[in-house]
Amino acid sequence: MSRLSAGMKRNIKHKLSEEKPTIWIGKNRVSQEILKEIVKQLDNKEMIKIKILKSALGEDKAKQIASRIAEQTESSLVEVRGHTIMLYKRHKK
Repeated sequence: MSRLSAGMKRNIKHKLSEEKPTIWIGKNRVSQEILKEIVKQLDNKEMIKIKILKSALGEDKAKQIASRIAEQTESSLVEVRGHTIMLYKRHKK
């Protein structure tokens, strides 16, 4: 997991600002299927937007869920805004 510079974070936020979330985390929380889908999308696009529905939160905060997802998918957490997460993973050359 690489650290992102402020400029890179700003660039990613700008690119994703108009995008709709491509993954929605619901009451089944973060399942293996969701993690596989996140990894697949990151491999295709490098950066994705994920929306956490209120039913998925339970006792956890969005930031805690986002940190766990980033760790499990070996991606960088760009930003958590409300219930929306932005992740980035550099393509392997």
